[in-house]
Amino acid sequence: MSAAIQFDTAPSRYRHLSLVADGDIAWIHLHVAEDGGIFPGYALKLNSYDLGVDIELADVVNRLRFEHPEVGAVILTSDLPGVFCAGANIFMLSGAEHGFKVNFCKLTNETRLAIEDATECSGQVYVAAINGIASGGGYELALACSEIYLVDDRKSAVAFPEIPYLGVLPGTGGLTRLVDKRHVRRDLADRFCTLAEGVKGRRAKEWGLVDEVVEPTRFRELVETRARALAAGPARANRTGVVLDPVKPRVSADGLEYEHVSLRLGPEPRTAHLVVRGPATAAAAVTSPAALDATWYPLRAFRELDDVLLRLRFSYPEAGLVTIETAGDLAAVLAVDDFMARHREHWLVNEVVLLMKRVLKRLDNTARTFFALVSSGSCFAGSLLELALAADRSYMLDDGGVAVAVSPLSFGALPMGNGLYRLAARCYPDTAPILRLRSMIAPLDAQAAAREGLVTEVLDALDWDDELRLAAEERASLSPDALTAMESNLRFAGPETLETKIFGRLSAWQNWIFQRPNATGTQGALTLYGRPESATFDWRRT
Repeated sequence: MSAAIQFDTAPSRYRHLSLVADGDIAWIHLHVAEDGGIFPGYALKLNSYDLGVDIELADVVNRLRFEHPEVGAVILTSDLPGVFCAGANIFMLSGAEHGFKVNFCKLTNETRLAIEDATECSGQVYVAAINGIASGGGYELALACSEIYLVDDRKSAVAFPEIPYLGVLPGTGGLTRLVDKRHVRRDLADRFCTLAEGVKGRRAKEWGLVDEVVEPTRFRELVETRARALAAGPARANRTGVVLDPVKPRVSADGLEYEHVSLRLGPEPRTAHLVVRGPATAAAAVTSPAALDATWYPLRAFRELDDVLLRLRFSYPEAGLVTIETAGDLAAVLAVDDFMARHREHWLVNEVVLLMKRVLKRLDNTARTFFALVSSGSCFAGSLLELALAADRSYMLDDGGVAVAVSPLSFGALPMGNGLYRLAARCYPDTAPILRLRSMIAPLDAQAAAREGLVTEVLDALDWDDELRLAAEERASLSPDALTAMESNLRFAGPETLETKIFGRLSAWQNWIFQRPNATGTQGALTLYGRPESATFDWRRT
């Protein structure tokens, strides 16, 4: 069912929202089409959303950064009278397979993190203008914004009704943002999360659920005035955006083919092979940011990689092991990285680096085993070395012509969700290897890479094929659930952050609850939502 999902869209194809840029501020208007579900069998009433709505929201957040760099504040509001957003569509969720539910929640939260990243790193501050009921995921969407304004019309409210209505959780970050981001007192948060009708007016402000409540006659004016004030700051008007062209792979029974990225399925059972081709000489020879457009190698390649990762999650659920290879000139990758490091103050270069960071985080949070294969013709250097560092294991051919290399981007420009960059997470908490690697500007052969901990295992040409075959067969034979849990635990050494809490809890609690009879059994609360029957619970606490 999900093989036909397209993750690449554009404003001309939006059905559920619209973007209006007005100088230094922009408005995102939600007007979800009831008959616009990505799958048949449910209506998207009350601005409820499904995967198709979230794909559009993710696209507009990204396009604002690249196509409208003059914008300093973004107002998120609704065109539907009395409703801001009713959250995830319950009938879509109740009818979806378990894996789809979890991947949907994961993508939803990655989009909200992108909103927060735009505020923090790109200076595009998001403001939620709640002009109706914001329920469940609708309120979670508002929580991703920096400031939340609620119209005080005696009807509009914010609510987390998942527990009393559905037997599940505000699990795509809602609970975590409530206490970690907005610092709502946990006893008030407890009460709020069990009030199906939610909280409105002055009480919402007193509890810290919103920043301000405003009477209807002043609501739009106050929100826009506040957005203009937030947008004031460093001059942005002289920036000229770049239009993001479509990312359209050639789809076949064997996999996907893009300009810089390929995904091939099999031939081994439950495996896929991902190849990222390095930059051409022309990309490495660019000397001025003024010459850049949407075809620039790192922008195009990482947009393609992003599309591949989303398709892997939703369209190829049985491809449990993905081998990652690169192909190209090591020196060309290092030249592109050096250019980005030297011109990071340029808005477009900075946005490309931030995009790379977000895509690599998506890889970190993808429930697949990744093995990196460093062999003849590889170009695992700098930003592309991050693919190997993100992998669960890496194998390197012991051949004089095979090498890896760090670049200036290897030391903090592309952090993980825990705030550490991958080299630091790899040797955490020891910092001595980092100090040594900073001084190593030349490519490292297999033995040197092994000494510095950059690869898992070094193999000679005689053993290469057999060892990789055995490793792949072993991995493909293990429980996918156990592997997902193991990999999620091992990938994020070091400190806990709001982001790692969200995905850790999402993987554990949502996975668990979505499979429990109290929620999704034949008499579960989620299954029976909208029907006259009441849920039948197993009252034992576990």
